[in-house]
Amino acid sequence: MSEAPANQSGPAATPPPAKPPAPPPAGKRFSQWAWEWIKSIVVALAIWFVIRALLIEAFRIPSSSMERTLLVGDFLFVNKALYGAEVPLVGTRLPAVREPVLGDIVVFDSKMQEGVKVVKRVVGMPGDTLEMRDTQLFRNGGRAAEPFAVWTTAGSDPLDQLALMKSWQVDYLLPSMDRTVYRPDRRSWGPVVVPEGQYFVMGDNRDNSWDSRYWGFVDRRMIRGRPLFIYYSFDHDSWRALPFVTAIRWGRLFSQPN
Repeated sequence: MSEAPANQSGPAATPPPAKPPAPPPAGKRFSQWAWEWIKSIVVALAIWFVIRALLIEAFRIPSSSMERTLLVGDFLFVNKALYGAEVPLVGTRLPAVREPVLGDIVVFDSKMQEGVKVVKRVVGMPGDTLEMRDTQLFRNGGRAAEPFAVWTTAGSDPLDQLALMKSWQVDYLLPSMDRTVYRPDRRSWGPVVVPEGQYFVMGDNRDNSWDSRYWGFVDRRMIRGRPLFIYYSFDHDSWRALPFVTAIRWGRLFSQPN
């Protein structure tokens, strides 16, 4: 009887190592790198555009009209979503979180300078009757409490500013007022009635503020936002060199104007 021979197997042969893929040409590597950077920049710009147009915008205080609440050299972020941001190119407004209320500090489009934004405080709401007697504001017949108001400089306004005040105020005076003898100035004026959809605004620095007393009411559609917080501030009038570095108002950083 014959026996089947046993299978004899030696060690398995090791396959040769695979060759690494050839690197792409230098020109293709640069194109891929550039494309990734372009995509990142486009996404970042799109996010920045949405945030700036619909949510938050930076604003700089250029004048002393809101001192002591806001100072020259304050840089702040404005909440544009609160009152309903306007969609660019379309012109429609998004729904507002709430409407402006008495005492709000608001940023709005200037009535006197196209493309300029202004910051003031709301002191009169639609339907209010406002009057000022020797610096005291009266709202609907009662004294208005204004702990933020500052009066610094006595004296009269230039004649052209007095004429400007009268030119628009006479149309909104109470019927009982004699328009022929009406002579308003920045410390005494009214009583005027605020129309629907309009707001009366003034700066807290009452002797140095170009506001509703002179050029009239602010239309609701012109109100853009409310200051969120101060992100940077420096003493613009400091005697130090490079005041934006050496005269920073550290105590004002991240504070919310009220």
